[in-house]
Amino acid sequence: MYTVGDKVVYPMHGAGIIEEIEEKKILGETRKYYILRLPCGDMKVMIPVEASVSIGVREIISEEELKGVMSILKGDSTEMPSNWNRRHRENMEKLKTGDVVEVAEVVRNLVRMDRQKKLSTGEKKLLLNAKQILLSEIILVKDIEQSEANAIIDEAI
Repeated sequence: MYTVGDKVVYPMHGAGIIEEIEEKKILGETRKYYILRLPCGDMKVMIPVEASVSIGVREIISEEELKGVMSILKGDSTEMPSNWNRRHRENMEKLKTGDVVEVAEVVRNLVRMDRQKKLSTGEKKLLLNAKQILLSEIILVKDIEQSEANAIIDEAI
């Protein structure tokens, strides 16, 4: 179980800091929830404590692990399906894992693809979401502002 002040990642939303753990009655059921504040967009998310493991909530990566993520961003693009629908589905599956390496691959591949030929609206939205997830974790690992984290990602790719 996490405590107030812990920095965790909520797959598909990104990294945040647990501000409170509170009991709420929703649909007649009282449960404990982590109240997670995300640094990007200053959004708050409620995560059921008992379901946090099954949803894939994890601690943020270390500075050392971040170096590995940066090498992923700098590395060669991986081959993706030419069919945009299949590509979109594969990228969504990677984001759902909550694995920062998978998220970094999606960001790297889509940014480079966008530079070569413009992405579809759906893929642009997916890229924006993936980048927010990656940004939020870098912000919390390095304790920096969003603009600095953005520059780090852009420079690496």
